[in-house]
Amino acid sequence: KLSNMCAVLEISKRTYYKYRNVEDKDYYDYLIIKEIFDDSKGTYGYRRIVEGLILKYGVVMNGKKVLRIMKKYNLMAEYIRKAKIKHKNERIEDNVKPNLLKRNFNTDSPNKVWDTDVTYLIFKGSRAYLSTIIDLYDRHVVAYKISKFNDLSIVINTLNEAIAKEKDVHGLIIHSDQGFQYTSHQYKAVCESNGITISMARKGTPIDDAPIESWHALLKKETLYNNNISSLQEYQKLVEDWILFYNTKRLKSKKKSN
Repeated sequence: KLSNMCAVLEISKRTYYKYRNVEDKDYYDYLIIKEIFDDSKGTYGYRRIVEGLILKYGVVMNGKKVLRIMKKYNLMAEYIRKAKIKHKNERIEDNVKPNLLKRNFNTDSPNKVWDTDVTYLIFKGSRAYLSTIIDLYDRHVVAYKISKFNDLSIVINTLNEAIAKEKDVHGLIIHSDQGFQYTSHQYKAVCESNGITISMARKGTPIDDAPIESWHALLKKETLYNNNISSLQEYQKLVEDWILFYNTKRLKSKKKSN
C-alpha cells in the first residue's frame, strides 16, 4: 500500500505525489521497483517484479510500465546483462558533459554543487573502492560507499543515498571526471529524474576535479599513513570512522563560525 511504500522510501504521501507528478513521474516508482529487484539479489525480470510489487506493497503496476522503467534505469538480471553488454566499462561518449565549474569550486550555500569520484583503498595487495560525494559549500561528505568492485553499482548507490538524505536537490550541479560510471545511461537518468545537472572535468585533467582529489588524498594521509593497520577490513573500518569524525568536526566548525 502507498503508506507502506512511503515508509520504505522515508517520504510523506505529499512528497511522493509532488515529485511523481512534477519532476519525474517514474522516479519513486523506480525506487520501489529497485527494492524488489535488490531483494531478489538482482535476479528478477519485470514479470517477477510485478508480482513482488503486489505481494510486498499491494501496488498493481502494468508490466509494460515496469519493463520501461527498468530499461530506463538500467535494471536487469546479471545473466541478461552479461549477455547484452560486452563492454560495460567503456565511457559512453554521447553522455560526456561540459565542465560547468571551470575550476570555480566556491559556492554560497549547501546543495548547490556536489563533487564526486571513486578512489581505491589498497592494503598489501588487497583492494577495495571508495565512492564519495562531497558538498563544495563546506566539503562535508554527503554520502559514500565502500565496495570490493569499482563498478556502476557503487556510484549509483552513493548517488541514491545522497539524494535520499538531502531530499530536494532540484537545480543542483554534480561534478565528476569522465569515468564510465558517470557517463552511463543509469547515472544520467537518476540525475535527470531529480533535476540534477551533470558537470564533468576535461579528460585527463585531474586539476578540474581538485576538491574531491584533495579530499581523498587527505583521507588516505590521515588513515592509512598514520595508523598501524593489519588488514584491509581494518582499513575500511578506519575510513568509516574517519569520515564520521571529519563530518562531525567540519559541521560543528561551520556552526561556530556563523
